[in-house]
Amino acid sequence: MTLPICVAQLNFVVGDMAGNARKIIDAARQAHGRGARVLLTPELALCGYAAEDLFLRPAFIDACDDALKTVAAETAGLNGLHIVVGHPARVAGADSVDRRERSVSVARLYNAASVLLEGRVQQTYAKRELPNYQVFDERRYFVPGHETCVFDVRMAGDVVRVGLLICEDAWFDEPAADTLAAGAEVLAVINASPFHTGKGGEREATMRERVRATGLPLVYAHLVGGQDEIVFEGRSFVLGADGALVGRAASFEEALFDVAFTRQGSGWQIDAATDRAHSQEADLWHALVLGVRDYVGKNGFPGVILGLSGGIDSALVLAIAVDALGKDRVRTVMMPSPYTADISWIDARDMAKRMGVRYDEIAIAPQFEAFKASLATEFAGLPEDTTEENLQARIRGTLLMALSNKFGSIVLTTGNKSEMATGYCTLYGDMAGGFAVIKDVAKTLVFCLARWRNAHDPYGTGANPIPERIITRPPSAELRPDQKDQDSLPEYAVLDAIIERYMENDQSPDSIEAAGYARADVDKVVRLIRINEYKRRQAPVGIRVTHRSFGKDWRYPITSKYRA
Repeated sequence: MTLPICVAQLNFVVGDMAGNARKIIDAARQAHGRGARVLLTPELALCGYAAEDLFLRPAFIDACDDALKTVAAETAGLNGLHIVVGHPARVAGADSVDRRERSVSVARLYNAASVLLEGRVQQTYAKRELPNYQVFDERRYFVPGHETCVFDVRMAGDVVRVGLLICEDAWFDEPAADTLAAGAEVLAVINASPFHTGKGGEREATMRERVRATGLPLVYAHLVGGQDEIVFEGRSFVLGADGALVGRAASFEEALFDVAFTRQGSGWQIDAATDRAHSQEADLWHALVLGVRDYVGKNGFPGVILGLSGGIDSALVLAIAVDALGKDRVRTVMMPSPYTADISWIDARDMAKRMGVRYDEIAIAPQFEAFKASLATEFAGLPEDTTEENLQARIRGTLLMALSNKFGSIVLTTGNKSEMATGYCTLYGDMAGGFAVIKDVAKTLVFCLARWRNAHDPYGTGANPIPERIITRPPSAELRPDQKDQDSLPEYAVLDAIIERYMENDQSPDSIEAAGYARADVDKVVRLIRINEYKRRQAPVGIRVTHRSFGKDWRYPITSKYRA
C-alpha cells in the first residue's frame, strides 16, 4: 500500500482570500489528478501569513470562513483527497475580539488547520505553541489549542493515520509526543517560517530531533513568497523515521512536491525528489530577489527606480532589481554633484549598460548652489559641514521621489545594514524611498554578494553585471572632496562584527572588548547605534535576511538613558 502526499508549496497573498482559495482548489485538482490522497497547504494559507491586525477585524474572519466553504464546495468531487487548509478560526462562542474590553490583547481566534474530505470539514486542529519572539506576534491574535489531530486516510483496504501539527508545535516535544500517543503513523507539519540565513538547516535539524523522539517519518510543508519585509523560502522536505533527509522541494519557488509513503512491514519506504542545498550567498540572493519581486508585484507597482551612484550598494540593488523584475521595469538615475568622481560616472554608465536598463543623468550642482544661496544669510560665517553634505543627499531624494510620483515606479533605497546601524545615512535623502532592498545586509556581505553575482547568472539577466572597479574601489558617499567611509567609521570588517555581536546577539560592550575589539571602536559603534534609533524609525521597510533585523525584531526606545 502506498500513500501519495502532495505538498502545495505556494505563494499566497495576504487578504486575497478568493485568490488564495483558487490556488488551493487548483492545486487540489492537480494533486488529485496525480493520485495524491493528502494535500498539505502552508500555515494560514487561506488568508496569507501574516495578516497582523487584520485578524482583529470580524469581517476579515468572515471572509476567511467563506473562502474555506468555497474550497470545500469546489473540491467535493475529488474523491478520497484529504485537503489540509491553514486558516484562522473563531473560538467557539466568542468573537475575534472581546467587545467588553475593546482590547487588541484579548484575541479569540485559533491559528487553525482543517482537514477537508469530499466537501466537508472532517477535523479542525488549533495550533498549540504560539511564538511571540523575533517577528512573531501570535499571542496578540490567537489563543492556544490543547487537542491533537490525527486523521485516517483509507485506501486499498488499509488505513494510514496522519498526525497534524502547525509550525511551532513541531519545535517542542509535547505536541508531537501527544500525536504519537493518539496513534499517528506519519507526522504532517504545515508551516510559515520566515527566512534568515541558516534557518533552512536549523529547521531540518529540529525536525530531525522530533522524528527521532517519536520514531515517525515527517513531511514539512512550507510557504514560499515575500510579505512586506519577510521572505518565506519554501524548501519543504520529508524525513524518514530515522531522521534521514529523503526529499526536499526547491527553494524560493512554487512547487507541488510529491511524496510517496509505501508500507513495508512495520516501517515505510519513502520516495521524493531532492533539490540540493545552496550556499549562503545563493540563498541570500534568491531571498532578496523574491522579496523585491513580491513587494513590487503584490502591491501593484509598475516598476522601480533607483539612484545609481557608481558605488557598490546601488550596483548591488540594481542587479537584484533586474533579476527580480527584468530590465524593462527598472530605471536608474545618476545624479552627480560637484564632488562626484569621473570614475563614478564611468562605472555607473557601464553598470547600466551591462544590465540593459534605462539610465538618465540629472546633475544636482544647480540645485545645490541654489540651496546654499538661499541659506547664505543664515549660515554666514559658519564653515561647511555635514549640513551641506546632507543637502546633496536630500536633493537626490527629492528628484527620485518626484520621478516616482510622476511615473508610478517605487523608489528602491540602497542603504545597507551597517549604515542603518550607525546612522551613516541621511533622513529624507538617501533614506527616502519605498523599499529598502539591502537594509538587513551588512557592508561586508554586500561585497560578498556582488562577487557571487558576478560569478553566477541565476536568472539569465547577464553575467558579470557589476564592474570590478565598483567592487575594489574604497567606498565613499562622495559628499565632500576625497571622502571615504572609513573617515567616519571603523573598517567595515570591524564595524560589522561589532554590530553583529551587539545588535544581533545582545552581547555587552565588555564582552565584545574581551573578544579582541578595541574599546574605542566598541564604544563608538554602540553609541552610534543608540543615537540613531530615531532615523531607523523613519526608514522604509526592507527585506529581513538575518535572525535580527532593524524592524519588528528590534524594538528599542528612541528616548533612553541606558548606556550599556
